[in-house]
Amino acid sequence: MSRPGQRHALSTRLWHWTNALALIVLFMSGLNISNAHPFLYWGEWGFMPQQAWLAVIDFPGWATIPGYYSLAAARDWHVVFSIVLAFSLLAFLIAAAINGHMTRDLFARAREWRPASIAADIRHHLRLDFDHGRGKYNVLQKISYAAVIFGMIPLMIATGMAMSPGMEAAWPFLTDIFGGRQSARSIHFMTAWALFGFFVAHIALVLLSGPIWQLKAMIGGGSEDRDNPEQSDAAA
Repeated sequence: MSRPGQRHALSTRLWHWTNALALIVLFMSGLNISNAHPFLYWGEWGFMPQQAWLAVIDFPGWATIPGYYSLAAARDWHVVFSIVLAFSLLAFLIAAAINGHMTRDLFARAREWRPASIAADIRHHLRLDFDHGRGKYNVLQKISYAAVIFGMIPLMIATGMAMSPGMEAAWPFLTDIFGGRQSARSIHFMTAWALFGFFVAHIALVLLSGPIWQLKAMIGGGSEDRDNPEQSDAAA
């Protein structure tokens, strides 16, 4: 639960940092796994480079976990933190449904979906104006956060399960949904880079909109009134 006037509830803050750690480890261990066979295919199978729709570069050790090529170690890291990602997301969604964060802050209202509203929000962002009085999150934040929470992360989890031989044996319909294990792998790879793009944009916007205030809010809860941060400190 959150205190009155608090910007971020404890459940949101715990999930934010757990999710950030999990995604970083998953992305870097995934790059190590990609180095084992840097080609992507569509359908049920694919092996030869000439059958691939995309040849991926080899990623350097400093960008991977572990920092040297090891498919077995990278898979261990990947499996452990995929479990962390899945269960932390589930816990966050339950908490967000109970405390109202989901419907109050994450779901865009009908009026916010109007083209004029979205265009106005884009103009505000281009002017680096992030305080235009539309509640906790503006419409672009709501759209991007919803895309990550309800779209990209569940898609990463589902495609990861579809690639697992054990999951394929237990739930073969997952593989069928994505048109084959190789298609699931391609979708998994593309979604991972979409999440990386979101991560870069998120960090850039935090830096532009006041990193100290944003970090304090995501660590200690913060205040809805960024001009009066003592409000949340006094309530602690």
